[in-house]
Amino acid sequence: MADINAIAKQFTDYYYQTFDSERSGLGSLYREFSFLTFEGQQIQGAPAIVEKLTGLPFTKVKHQVTTIDAQPSSPTQASLIVSITGLLLVDDSTNPLNFSQVFQLIPDSGTYYVLNDIFRLNYG
Repeated sequence: MADINAIAKQFTDYYYQTFDSERSGLGSLYREFSFLTFEGQQIQGAPAIVEKLTGLPFTKVKHQVTTIDAQPSSPTQASLIVSITGLLLVDDSTNPLNFSQVFQLIPDSGTYYVLNDIFRLNYG
């Protein structure tokens, strides 16, 4: 199996750079059977997920990743679970929000797609 930490880092960098610059570009990372749980709301399918992400109520966003942890998620294929924590700055706010996000990545023709995506803001 390839270095899962390198895969997780590459995926995370791409995901958040795309999210922060052009959220609609994330559609290629999901499939019709992908799931997103966003703050407890469950959404299925790439079009519905992109609609949710592009409809979020902010214009500017910047993710600052603090930690990335990765583990293999199957003994028979090169899939992996990626857990991320970080800070989120929206619009012109100077008060960052803590967030956590978990992805299950599934191999597909030399790349990966997101089967499961769980996002939560962390209050405390």
